[in-house]
Amino acid sequence: DGQEDDGSLQRVRPRRLFRSFLAGVTLVKFPGNMTRADLRSRAGISLFSVSQCTTRSILNSSLVSTWFERISIMVILLNCVTLGMYQPCENIDCTSDRCQILQAFDAFIYIFFALEMVVKMVALGIFGRHCYLGDTWNRLDFFIVMAGMVEYSLDLQNINLSAIRTVRVLRPLKAINRVPSMRILVNLLLDTLPMLGNVLLLCFFVFFIFGIIGVQLWAGLLRNRCYLEENFTLSSGMTPPPPYYRPEEDDERPFICSLASDNGIMSCFDVPARRQGGQTCCLDKEDAGAGDATGLCINWHQYYTRCHTGSTNPHKGAINFDNIVYAWIVIFQVITLEGWVEIMYYVMDAHSFYNFIYFILLIIVSNVLVF
Repeated sequence: DGQEDDGSLQRVRPRRLFRSFLAGVTLVKFPGNMTRADLRSRAGISLFSVSQCTTRSILNSSLVSTWFERISIMVILLNCVTLGMYQPCENIDCTSDRCQILQAFDAFIYIFFALEMVVKMVALGIFGRHCYLGDTWNRLDFFIVMAGMVEYSLDLQNINLSAIRTVRVLRPLKAINRVPSMRILVNLLLDTLPMLGNVLLLCFFVFFIFGIIGVQLWAGLLRNRCYLEENFTLSSGMTPPPPYYRPEEDDERPFICSLASDNGIMSCFDVPARRQGGQTCCLDKEDAGAGDATGLCINWHQYYTRCHTGSTNPHKGAINFDNIVYAWIVIFQVITLEGWVEIMYYVMDAHSFYNFIYFILLIIVSNVLVF
């Protein structure tokens, strides 16, 4: 029972053969580096029997055919084109001819992928080391086909599940299984991912150190606003101005002032005069009646003289150093070089002119040493 036949076929006992027949597993051990010639010579030695049949021999020959690979790549490229032409905002009900044509192409592509999976399962077997599901990329193909089956099943029941439709994006990944050089490159990149652990640790260390510095220096400072002066009163019937100075109505780009204990660039005395109707307002609140007669307006901005810490941070509360988590968010935005100058100006206005050193060092350390 332990002798081998032709170096590959192994004799098995009847009981083991029967169990393997029920399970549909491969009964033959294949070498790890099989060529096309080896696959042709071993065609039919998988799935439910150890004997070779004509149908499975033809299927194995088709799988290793150059034309089959070319057709598969052409279908994958066609799938990429159809995915790029799909317009979800215009094709909600899919009533246009363009959408129906794309839908027909999508159905054809799915049927091709499903038939390809069935052919490989019949030719190579389903479970086992050298069978269809024994390969990682084949398991990805199996997942894509099964997700498409669920999608079409939900369409038949008038149930729309957009999350499953996103699996279509994975279909171009089937090209990795068709181009050997691309597959080797992707496997090499995946094998090097564990080596990036030290780089991620260094990145976390940089984020943590700079985050702690930012929290210790600027916690709460980006909430500084110029409020109305103390003992501010109005005559009866007058509409009170906003509680603090806002350059814009939505307060997306606030005027951040420096407290008396800090040495920031901006103070409440730098608040510009109010403008209305293209002219600068110059009246005081006591001259409200005279303003109605002369057509002039009251300069309410002159009463915003008290710098005080408020409750809102810039950009709807996303930009601040109030805790380590928000500090990490700001640091990540700074190292991406997206809007980092505006953040630096906020900090310089509220604390000190020399805070630019922090941001310059952060960009140099993160982009040069880490990234």
